[in-house]
Amino acid sequence: MAQEDVFKKIVSHCKEYGFVFPSSEIYDGLGAVYDYGQNGVELKNNIKQYWWQAMVLLHENIVGIDSAIFMHPTIWKASGHVDAFNDPLIDNRDSKKRYRADVLIEDQIAKYDEKIEKEVAKARKRFKEAFNEEQYLATSPRVQEIKQKREALHERYAKAMQGPDLEELKQIIIDEEIVCPISGTKNWTDVRQFNLMFSTEMGSTADGAMKIYLRPETAQGIFVNYLNVQKTGRMKLPFGIAQIGKAFRNEIVARQFIFRMREFEQMEMQFFVKPGTELEWFNQWKQTRMAWHQALGFGAENYRFHDHEKLAHYANAATDIEFHMPFGFKEVEGIHSRTNFDLSQHEKYSGKSIKYFDPETNESYVPYVIETSIGVDRMFLSIMCHSYQEEQLENGETRTVLRLPEALAPVKCAVFPLVKKDGLPEKAREIVNDLRFHFNTHYEEKDSIGKRYRRHDAIGTPFCVTVDHDTLEDNCVTLRFRDTMEQRRVPISELRSIIEDRVSITSLLKKL
Repeated sequence: MAQEDVFKKIVSHCKEYGFVFPSSEIYDGLGAVYDYGQNGVELKNNIKQYWWQAMVLLHENIVGIDSAIFMHPTIWKASGHVDAFNDPLIDNRDSKKRYRADVLIEDQIAKYDEKIEKEVAKARKRFKEAFNEEQYLATSPRVQEIKQKREALHERYAKAMQGPDLEELKQIIIDEEIVCPISGTKNWTDVRQFNLMFSTEMGSTADGAMKIYLRPETAQGIFVNYLNVQKTGRMKLPFGIAQIGKAFRNEIVARQFIFRMREFEQMEMQFFVKPGTELEWFNQWKQTRMAWHQALGFGAENYRFHDHEKLAHYANAATDIEFHMPFGFKEVEGIHSRTNFDLSQHEKYSGKSIKYFDPETNESYVPYVIETSIGVDRMFLSIMCHSYQEEQLENGETRTVLRLPEALAPVKCAVFPLVKKDGLPEKAREIVNDLRFHFNTHYEEKDSIGKRYRRHDAIGTPFCVTVDHDTLEDNCVTLRFRDTMEQRRVPISELRSIIEDRVSITSLLKKL
């Protein structure tokens, strides 16, 4: 099945099973805005809990805050967002649709990658067991030709984005004969810049209103509070401040479901260090964050670092952790060495000293910062994409199963009475009422046992418990495991200990 078709199935599955709904759907929706359903919010909260505990619980020198979405507008002037937080946009005159010029070019680069993959797939089919992919990539004239075109485009694009050179971006689109996906024409306008921040007004009258912004990132709320946290918590460098919160960007090209949205959630940690030590800490946080991702068990081959060729104005090192989605390797987390840019800017624009006094050296200085920033929604999507599977069973049936990490699953355990009589529902309720204090446990009695299993496979429930007539005699139940479909007879008294160790966030944290 084509990866595009797989992704469509995942999007459909998210809606059908209560994970993600289009926002305002009864009013025909709102572009690139989504609501999390009853199962989606549980999975999302579990992801946030895993991140928060890995940051705050496991590190003595990292604490959390929750800063406001509305902040003084000068903050965004100081951070550079008012002047520099722009996307290069281009319109197609025939379809009247607007696109990000950089995305159009990146899609063209991806097409060259797809062409190479198709050539490799054809060769693999032709040579079978004798196929040597590394040798083929190095010697195939066709592959070399595509590679040269790809590299030339990539080099030209990277250079154009340094400015950015808007005229050159348009020329690349023309030279590559990139067409509008809607109209199929190459009738493009010039490229121009568009600021991504949402603005609103604060105040009761038109004359007295102040223009403010919905924050495009959560980091600045940490920076303007760093000295408050340092002093009240008596923190010594190095130390970190973690925050989970909503951010807002007026994305023109919002696509690929919840991968790029206008309202999204971030999990960010700013780590304050002594100047001169930042690159050492940058490399250490790279490894720490990669270990956090790989503890989920999705396989190391599905992750990679992508170092930035064009560094942001505030950074002296930057990398992305990319995950293999159905539409290619995509960023789920960014790790940046932000130098002392942000704190120095806030000191300059506020007119207040926010230097750190180092008791060891008896000097005051502005700390450098290492940032780890992860999109909750992108993380959610990566987990759904990897977990979704369609399996052919021995009896010829197909089952759809979400192989979610057990600690992140929305429902940890479902309890079923075999029939709705003979005291079985009452016994099942008794089990649910005991287990629900320890992990999310559901009771279900509708339909056959087989259909109930399938429903819970589809939402990723790792354990199902069936109460039958023998249960009333021996106090044992049938425990069914999602991934293997194995069924085991166990005493009711052992259910909690069997399940709890595997479904707690602690089980993930111990892998770090």
